[in-house]
Amino acid sequence: MQANTGLFQYQVLSTLYSVLSTQDSGLRTQDSGLKTRDSRLAMFGELQDKLDGFFQQIKGRGRLNEEDVKAALREVRRILLEADVNFKVAKTFLKRVEDRAVGQEVTKSVTPGQQVIKIIHDELIHLLGQTFDPLRRSKDSPTVIMMVGLQGSGKTTTSGKLGKYLVKRGMRPMLAACDLQRPAAVDQLELVGELAELPVYAQREHKNPVETAVEARDDARQKGRDTLIVDTAGRLHIDDTLMDELREIKTRLRPAEILFVADGMTGQDAVNSAKAFSDQLGISGVILTKLDGDARGGAALSIREVTGVPLRFAGVGEKLEEFEEFHPTRMANRILGFGDVVSLVERAQETVDEEEALKLAEKLQKEQFDLDDFLKQLRMIKKMGPLEGLLKMIPGATKAMKDIEIDGSELGHTEAIILSMTPEERHKPRIIRGSRRKRIAKGSGMRVQDVNRLLNQFETMRKMMKKMGGGKRMMGLPKGFNPKNRPFPSN
Repeated sequence: MQANTGLFQYQVLSTLYSVLSTQDSGLRTQDSGLKTRDSRLAMFGELQDKLDGFFQQIKGRGRLNEEDVKAALREVRRILLEADVNFKVAKTFLKRVEDRAVGQEVTKSVTPGQQVIKIIHDELIHLLGQTFDPLRRSKDSPTVIMMVGLQGSGKTTTSGKLGKYLVKRGMRPMLAACDLQRPAAVDQLELVGELAELPVYAQREHKNPVETAVEARDDARQKGRDTLIVDTAGRLHIDDTLMDELREIKTRLRPAEILFVADGMTGQDAVNSAKAFSDQLGISGVILTKLDGDARGGAALSIREVTGVPLRFAGVGEKLEEFEEFHPTRMANRILGFGDVVSLVERAQETVDEEEALKLAEKLQKEQFDLDDFLKQLRMIKKMGPLEGLLKMIPGATKAMKDIEIDGSELGHTEAIILSMTPEERHKPRIIRGSRRKRIAKGSGMRVQDVNRLLNQFETMRKMMKKMGGGKRMMGLPKGFNPKNRPFPSN
């Protein structure tokens, strides 16, 4: 898969736009008034749009003097504060950028605008934490991970997500239900455990969460479980009783990690709560939930600087699989619209059969790729998650997609069209003429125009991907890419 990164990006893009092009209703701009964008906006969407507009203004400048740089940074300051970034964090960030930007590095540069962008990129990575900080393991098994946070932050679901993440990496985790404050908390964790296929230690007759935690550790050790994820109680606000309970669990279990689960939708409240837990309990990292939500993103940019502890993971959706390692460089790239190819390939490796993907790539090169193969490719990409999220990982795609809504129903419509064809038609698309197209449209519940678009886009995609070869690297959008019209111009 790694050797075919460029081709794989092309497959994602081509498949997506072949799907979208099958329906006029699938593409709607915000200006049209016919359809608004999906309510599940990325947390950094607005911040990204504003920074992109700012970058476009300064990119082409031939020279920048100190006053130009300072004026530009005032605009960045406004953008950050509007994104709900902590005021002190924004001030420190801009001071670091200014110290570098007003010197020789920018004012003497041939491309000063690009240099300012690079400095902002570098300092954003510094703000987010430089590198991913992997979980620590204890010498003695099981490794204990305490999940802490306020009520409603998503601790219980995140415990299941973390457990599923560890299973994928060859570990054998167990969940412990130590939130005995809420009557339904134990039931909720058991449900999460069932969905994640993880064992759960729960003792409903217990009223003491500390003793429950100790018993859970002993049970995990006895059953050969190498990791214990302790779901602790939360409160609507921080109080002494909560902290005393958590400190006692910490003393008895000596956890390798204490992870604060922060609700990304609460903005600076999440930052302040993380700081309080860090000061009173001592946390080793933060998991930010609801990164796919419509909050402004300031919490993600502020937490590490305010608390001094790293962001370790992020919840990017409701499903248990929608859980990511927090890589500062990759996140900075996404925020600035530079894409995140590494995460795209990693997600593909986790969800796509590599052997099958390579077979499809080989068939493309030999011009043997047919609509059955396209259907397989489509289903592979569906497994990787929402298409809008995949596009954000490809350099340049976010900007191209800015005013376009992606509706997941297009995937089903495309499948319906292909499945309404005979095996011979799927194998030899060129035999599909007028009467066949009418029959396929009727059988799939779509229009003849939809069938025509799919066939035209499929043929164009096949030609373009063959030109890519198998090993050439493509780091951005293909030449001629225009999502508002067609993904690629016809030859």
